[in-house]
Amino acid sequence: MTAVRLPLGLPRRVPVRQILCLVPLALVLAVAVHHRSVLAEGFGRLESAEWPWLAAAVGATCLTWVAAAFTRQGAVMQRLPACRLLATQFAAGAANHLLPTGLGASAVNLRFMTVCGVPLARSSAALALYMLAESITRTVLLLALLLAFPDALHTGGLVPASATGPVLLAAAGAVCVAVAVLLLVRRLRTAVSSFLRTALREARSVHTRPARALALWGGSLAFPALQAAGLAAVGQALALPVPPVRMAVAYLAATLAVAAVPTPGGIGSVEAALVVALVAAGGPVAVATAVVLAYRIITVWLPLLPGALTLGALVRLKVI
Repeated sequence: MTAVRLPLGLPRRVPVRQILCLVPLALVLAVAVHHRSVLAEGFGRLESAEWPWLAAAVGATCLTWVAAAFTRQGAVMQRLPACRLLATQFAAGAANHLLPTGLGASAVNLRFMTVCGVPLARSSAALALYMLAESITRTVLLLALLLAFPDALHTGGLVPASATGPVLLAAAGAVCVAVAVLLLVRRLRTAVSSFLRTALREARSVHTRPARALALWGGSLAFPALQAAGLAAVGQALALPVPPVRMAVAYLAATLAVAAVPTPGGIGSVEAALVVALVAAGGPVAVATAVVLAYRIITVWLPLLPGALTLGALVRLKVI
């Protein structure tokens, strides 16, 4: 049998994995071009800041990836490779800023746990447990700070009285629609019931091991605390006349308020909410805007390109 040669002009097939490695870089370029004016203004604000405080903000941002890695490990019984887990959190941060809120990081971590040998059902349960723990600790931290410092934030400037009714009605309507769909669609009801049983079983297993429970709840508490500390450090760097505790409360309140907004990484919505929250805490509008722009440069834009490169490398190495 004679070998069949391909025509010289026929292009070689490009592996799908190589194309996927370039997708994060293309998305970073598109997002950066779309927000180029914000980037230019943010970098301009950094020139007049006090660098020791900016270095503290960068350090707090780096520690958030460590806290996320601890929380991810605490949410699953199987031991995950530490170095690859940390690299995955850094890459997941970039993915989270390129896709609607939470989807990027969730997809990256779900794929990572699956590659590590965790069954899909348990990986999904661990993902749900992580999100639940992070939401609970963020809310508890905010409530604790408000109880300790009741005058730290004037919520009237954040949520106008005229908007309270429509927001509550919309939330109640969404809950009613979700419950109705769940009750009417039998296949969906069965899938949700199966998932809840798996999630509860995994949650009980995790909490039978003190080390896992400590990693889960300690990491989920440290994550928003470090984020708030980063904002407070940037506020100090730009001489925002607001006490650090008030800045922390403003950050937690703003991020909780925009948690349901489906924008990539909260870009746009987070900035607006943070400015409003800092102004409500007593900061001048101009300085509060400068602080928010500088903070988002440090936490979003500076890690975005290296995070995308890390994501591409992890895809190429089949870590995810």
